Amino acid sequence: MPVETPRSKIADPNIAVDLLAHYDVHARTLPWRAQPGANATDPYRVWLSEVMLQQTTVAAVRPYFEAFTQRWPSVESLAAAPDADVMAAWAGLGYYARARNLLACARAVAGEHGGVFPDTEEGLRALPGVGVYTAAAVAAIAFGRRAVVVDANVERVVARLFAITTPMPAARTEIRAATETITPDARAGDFAQAMMDLGATICTVRAPACGICPLRLDCAAVRTADPAAFPVKAPKKVRPHRLGHGWWMERDGKLWLIRRPDKGLLGGMRALPSSDWSATPDAAPPLSADWRTVDQPISHIFTHFALALTVHHAHLDGSADPAGEGEWWPIDRLGDAGLPTLFRRAADAVIADRKG
Repeated sequence: MPVETPRSKIADPNIAVDLLAHYDVHARTLPWRAQPGANATDPYRVWLSEVMLQQTTVAAVRPYFEAFTQRWPSVESLAAAPDADVMAAWAGLGYYARARNLLACARAVAGEHGGVFPDTEEGLRALPGVGVYTAAAVAAIAFGRRAVVVDANVERVVARLFAITTPMPAARTEIRAATETITPDARAGDFAQAMMDLGATICTVRAPACGICPLRLDCAAVRTADPAAFPVKAPKKVRPHRLGHGWWMERDGKLWLIRRPDKGLLGGMRALPSSDWSATPDAAPPLSADWRTVDQPISHIFTHFALALTVHHAHLDGSADPAGEGEWWPIDRLGDAGLPTLFRRAADAVIADRKG
């Protein structure tokens, strides 16, 4: 009885050759990226961009990256920055745990490694907040190490290239193993970025442009006549809905803002005081006042649940501050407070309601 040849023995070595030839001509120009074939760029810039790009688009990241590197041009300068400044600068990028991990990692590199990033996957993985993907990406792109780099774009390209039928996310082990078989020893960083570019510009989620793909002759999904069916998606889970209440308290042209706990959703960010976010939240306001409620709740989607936040606002009389820790922030400088998207939208709704 014949023995089936493992995929690792039959992957076409020309895949990397063809893809790199395409990348040499068509590579995207990005502020954190060296030109194809050039020496590795600054590890700080590579690491910073990879953290920002997690679950965020290139278009959204570009202005944040440029602002961060102008304000904090080195890992040492970022490590020395106050937490509040970094969290405010991050506001709008979402997934705020990344900002907290960013600071922890910068301080570890500056304090324990003399401002020099480790140049191996193993060394990078030992840094706070650096996972498997980020360690591989920095090792390959910044240091030229051979590393298997798999982000969402690479997952899609490889799932189609090998027509992997296992539904996501269970397919990730198989996708990583398949990526291992086509990752070259030389130019591993360029190869990783070429795969990312291919997924972002040609092998897109919908309507992939297979006719101009440099790997179309090697792609098993093309031969199925429905390449967009890969990666195979598992049935969607129903996202639970939660409710919450937020309170805008204004006095003398200033707004009472709190800072959310460091751990948890929107950790460490300035915000309006709010209730718990649950199916039946406690709606009691923080103090007695002439409260007015914005007509429409603010709808916001988090990773694991959808939130409808009902917003109430009031002018406060007297000199006593609301209970708990907080600060009075000038309303005409609210754009500088670094409010996360949910609370920025809540503030906009209150301002519009007051004008109405």
